[in-house]
Amino acid sequence: MDNFLFEKNRIISFSDAIFSIAITLLVLEIAIPNYKLVEDSGTWNVLESKIPSFIGLIVSFFVTALYWVAHMRITKYISTVDNKLLWFNIFLLFFIVLLPFSTAFYVGSFALIGPFVFYCFNLSAIGFFNYLMVCYVIKKEKGKTRLTDIRGKWEKARTLNALSIWVFSGLMAFILPSLSRYFFILIFVFNYFINKYYAKRTE
Repeated sequence: MDNFLFEKNRIISFSDAIFSIAITLLVLEIAIPNYKLVEDSGTWNVLESKIPSFIGLIVSFFVTALYWVAHMRITKYISTVDNKLLWFNIFLLFFIVLLPFSTAFYVGSFALIGPFVFYCFNLSAIGFFNYLMVCYVIKKEKGKTRLTDIRGKWEKARTLNALSIWVFSGLMAFILPSLSRYFFILIFVFNYFINKYYAKRTE
């Protein structure tokens, strides 16, 4: 059974569907205010009260998008899907599916540390299984596809970047609770420099 190979296109299609559903569910966690509330409180006051929800939506949307792009990049180099790779992908998708809940949990108690730490744990778990998947593909496909050593190191660097930032954010929540919520910006900053560094090495 361990040597059984699975159809790559079905797995990629299923994964894309999970990503698209999870990323869509994020916006459904923002409750739509009723007419009476808008009339009594005013449009801008109602929207202002939704700021934490929109922050959660924006952060989770673009981080999920980053993981989807990373998933597309690494699956491009996969020649076959074995049992181990399949389960790395399944665990990755499980934590992707959990993200709408952890986002709603976080923004629903925006000022509390616990929900934010849980949110960071969710994103760290996605990063962890993404890293395991990338490392396994690099090892498994060495010499089989166009996945060069430099490209492999590039993929691992980007994956470790996101994983490290979310773990760091979760830990720092106990020390700098307000500031730790903005550390996610470092993912995009460091990704810029990582891409710039490895792009030069592949020229």
